[in-house]
Amino acid sequence: MLQAALLLAVCAARHAFALSSKTSIFSPAATPAKVSYDLSLFVLTITGGIFVTVASLILYAAVRFRRRPDDDGSEPPQIFGSNQIELSWTIIPVLIVVVMFLATARMIFAIQDAPQPPSALEVTVIGHQFWWEFRYPAQHITTANELHIPVSDTSTSRPTFMKLTSADVIHSFWVPRLSGKIDLLPNRINEMWMDPHTPGLYVGQCAQFCGVQHAKMLLRVYVDTPEQFAAWVKQEQQPGVQDPAVAAGRHDFESQACMNCHAIAGTPARGQFGPDLTHLASRKTIASGAADNTTENLERWIDNPDLIKTGSLMPAMHLTADQVHDITAYLNTLQ
Repeated sequence: MLQAALLLAVCAARHAFALSSKTSIFSPAATPAKVSYDLSLFVLTITGGIFVTVASLILYAAVRFRRRPDDDGSEPPQIFGSNQIELSWTIIPVLIVVVMFLATARMIFAIQDAPQPPSALEVTVIGHQFWWEFRYPAQHITTANELHIPVSDTSTSRPTFMKLTSADVIHSFWVPRLSGKIDLLPNRINEMWMDPHTPGLYVGQCAQFCGVQHAKMLLRVYVDTPEQFAAWVKQEQQPGVQDPAVAAGRHDFESQACMNCHAIAGTPARGQFGPDLTHLASRKTIASGAADNTTENLERWIDNPDLIKTGSLMPAMHLTADQVHDITAYLNTLQ
């Protein structure tokens, strides 16, 4: 009865937390996360049962054999050795460890050895200090910090298979509701996949300490319907819009060091050190999720990145107020 009550309390607390958090591992929305979730519940049940059993025995012994006022002070009968007890506390733990090992191995192989179907979307993920680069080889798209992938439900199965690496130090890609953590290592490619069942926004971040701005190396995964994803791909494949009304901002962008670090398709800007800005205005955030993508925040970011993300590798270019305003106006046209 006590064990059942404890498990019910744990489940209720878990459910309440899952509903209130966008990064809860207790509300999986893709197969890899669901498999990990099921394994965690299985292990929690076993370890919870062990805890309740041991705690109950300790409580029983403390109450049953407590010292009473009429005790004469003599020791109870002493028992030395018991083959049955020795065997039980050796064999039972071994069996528990073997069962958990087999369950874990089965989960690992089920995720790592999953075949890639022809319909799968391929994405290359590159970790930088302190932002994410996403490349779609088949679609010829490069974007940053906000990953768009199609939903993969029973009616439209299209999982996303990713190859992950790092441009500098060790990072870790983690979107709790979609998958487990996986490290991004320099000069090495790791692989993972996701098949989100429900459209929506899923948030995550780097889960491996990678420097002073590790905590603000955030990421957003947008799971789109097939129609939404097709429209997004079509938009991303377009070059940057060249609006004559913001020609001054484009000139400032290309005449300063901005174009040495950033790329904008359809312009001379071909930098590779910073995020691709071809469609910056269509993103919801800037600075890898550190701030909303508003005109005010973008101006602050261009003028002095440390105001938003202290320790960012983007330098302050000491631009005039007019230059900051013009460049911001130009970037706001890059839908």
